[in-house]
Amino acid sequence: MGVEGCTKCIKYLLFVFNFIFWLAGGIILGVALWLRHDSQTTNILYLQLGDKQAPNTFYVGIYILIAVGAVMMFVGFLGCYGAIQESQCLLGTFFTCLVILFACEVAAGIWGFVNKDQIAKDVKQFYDQAFQQAIMGEADANNAKAVVKTFHETLDCCGSDIGTATFTPLWKEDLCRKDPLTNLFENKNCHKKIDELFSGKLYLIGIAAVVVAVIMIFEMILSMVLCCGIRNSSVY
Repeated sequence: MGVEGCTKCIKYLLFVFNFIFWLAGGIILGVALWLRHDSQTTNILYLQLGDKQAPNTFYVGIYILIAVGAVMMFVGFLGCYGAIQESQCLLGTFFTCLVILFACEVAAGIWGFVNKDQIAKDVKQFYDQAFQQAIMGEADANNAKAVVKTFHETLDCCGSDIGTATFTPLWKEDLCRKDPLTNLFENKNCHKKIDELFSGKLYLIGIAAVVVAVIMIFEMILSMVLCCGIRNSSVY
């Protein structure tokens, strides 16, 4: 016997929310794949300075986002099918998956909040090390120059602070773009550019996490109400 009245409205409302959830999962998966293959981040995070690889902590959050997007699409489909079939078993499984997914979202949000400054800091330290080797002519200076030039070309920046950018024109001519006047007045230092790059992408991840969390809370409430409605209708 099918559900009637308000419970039937909740059934279709849950289906609509699950369809939106499924679409949101697809969007998050697409955004995560775009962030993973974004030219700016890949150009920088694939760099290697001697035996030292560029810090790629940023990709941990991206891989979590990819996994969340894929699971969301599966869970959204499960919720849609469970709502239409009025299956307590499927809805119970859907609710359990939602709780687990919500816990993962909270854990990922905490991880992102804790590491949001550290990610940019690690990349800036990697840049500074390469920059120091390049201008001081240390061992493997050619590799260091290639790393620094990649940063400068990818981020359209030059140097790490005003002092070095202003008073050392020789290394600017070698490592930055060929128009020193433009470099001096227009290009930002690389520390600021690195901050802008990662803060913008982490901000995008944060918005996606908040939107998904809100949808999930509504779905958990609706699924519980629908389960209760199905149980009551089966009794009568």
